[in-house]
Amino acid sequence: MKLIRVTYTKWYNIMKDGLSRNNPIVIAVLGICSALAVTNKVENAIAMGLGVTFVIMASSAFISAIRDLIPSRLRMVAYMVIISTFTIVVSMFLEANFPLIFASLGPYVGLIITNCIVMGRAEAFAAKNPVKYALVDGLAAGLGYTYVLVSVSIVRELLAFGSILNIRIMGENFTPWVAMAMAPGGFFVLGLFIWLIRELTKSYETTV
Repeated sequence: MKLIRVTYTKWYNIMKDGLSRNNPIVIAVLGICSALAVTNKVENAIAMGLGVTFVIMASSAFISAIRDLIPSRLRMVAYMVIISTFTIVVSMFLEANFPLIFASLGPYVGLIITNCIVMGRAEAFAAKNPVKYALVDGLAAGLGYTYVLVSVSIVRELLAFGSILNIRIMGENFTPWVAMAMAPGGFFVLGLFIWLIRELTKSYETTV
């Protein structure tokens, strides 16, 4: 019973870190490029978020499972090969089943390979912990990334197109905010979101 309690406590702490205290975008400030590029539409944000979540979970679990077999000096190369394999799976899945979303995301699906969040979780956590914890950490980091993307995209799509998931929300007299469809608009909304989350979680930069 004590072992089960300890396990669940660790899972809870890992999830809490990924979603709030160590959120990859808001706190660690990683994956900003894709956060600005794909959040003009909610459907794009959801697709990218789920894709990244899958890659982080799958690659982290695989790396954790074979961590004792990977030579230290070759670990980065091994991580890249593993991450690129799962990224190709995501790319092929989107292209086959959601061609319009795949076309909208453009090269950013392939760039999951170079996403600092994926490589960061592999190096910082998966290579040092059992598979069961690596999966939870990957899920937490992926969901932390996804909910920020979706939150930003809801604001951007609503103001830029007057819709959410292509469903018209604003009235016909609504004037679209063209800037919100472009990267500067995303930067503005993301900046406000980062400020809000850091204020709520009391996550401040400290200087010595």
